[in-house]
Amino acid sequence: MLDLLIIGAGPTGLAIGVEARRRGLEFLIVERGPLCGAMVDFPINMNFFTTRDKLEIAELPFSIPNDKPSRQQALVYYQGVARYHQLPLALYEDVEAVERRDDHFEVRSRHRGTVRQRSARAVALATGYFGHPKTLGVEGEDQPWVHHRYREPYLHSDQHVVVVGGGNSACEVALDLWRNHVKVTMVVRRDHLKPTVKYWVKPDVENRIEEGSINALFEATVERFSGSGEVMVRQGAELRALPCDAAYALIGYLPDADFELRCGIELDATTLVPEFDPQSLESNVPGLYVAGTLQSGVDTGRIFIENSRDNGARIVAHLCRRLGR
Repeated sequence: MLDLLIIGAGPTGLAIGVEARRRGLEFLIVERGPLCGAMVDFPINMNFFTTRDKLEIAELPFSIPNDKPSRQQALVYYQGVARYHQLPLALYEDVEAVERRDDHFEVRSRHRGTVRQRSARAVALATGYFGHPKTLGVEGEDQPWVHHRYREPYLHSDQHVVVVGGGNSACEVALDLWRNHVKVTMVVRRDHLKPTVKYWVKPDVENRIEEGSINALFEATVERFSGSGEVMVRQGAELRALPCDAAYALIGYLPDADFELRCGIELDATTLVPEFDPQSLESNVPGLYVAGTLQSGVDTGRIFIENSRDNGARIVAHLCRRLGR
């Protein structure tokens, strides 16, 4: 039987694994995709807002000349952490159920169609939220030309693309597309861009909007995506059709609340913040911990790598006290 099963192989899950290794626990990290899968899905040329020192985990230096790492540099760094500490990983394995049984948990997962069952004295959820982009919930959103993740601009050279949203992701994508010869229209629900847009991105996109390089519709909402390749947008009393070749709905992410509830974790109905002890990070289910950005519920801009790096030490210390080690 494992002492600890960690669900999620992002920076937080890896940090928990390193602490478990240091304390001599039997553990396994299970991840539904590749190592740092959420980061793999980031835009290819993305740079972090956070400086390299605040992305460090496991006391391993993030040794690069850049102040703000790129996505590629971060992926190489976290892969190095996993290799250096020889963390046991079960990748491309989707956890379907976590059930409390007396003094342990039974965890059921699936890997390439094969069901696997493991027992563990404790479980730590470090699944984050990037696996679950928000949707608009409108007609036609499931069409193949409507996307909720962005990779790179080169598919859309000399095309017209609609970007829905006014936050960091939407602004950065609009600029990246425009700089690569794409005609861009932004659809923003508010009358302004979000104030939390990165300080070097916000004036850039505002200037592009002001000069007319990027078209922007404020106080506008998408009513539907038509089958003929149009985004139907409501702006005040006017309903207009925006012909386009592709659309990106980049309006944020949500935690997998359904999975947390199936695990027995109690969530606030409005905020989706899980019930947990702020010191030990143990949820209302004894032995089941919630780590990292999962703790923030719908307020996904509150917890990042840099302010959750201590989660591993806190979880493992509490578990070791419980196990008498």
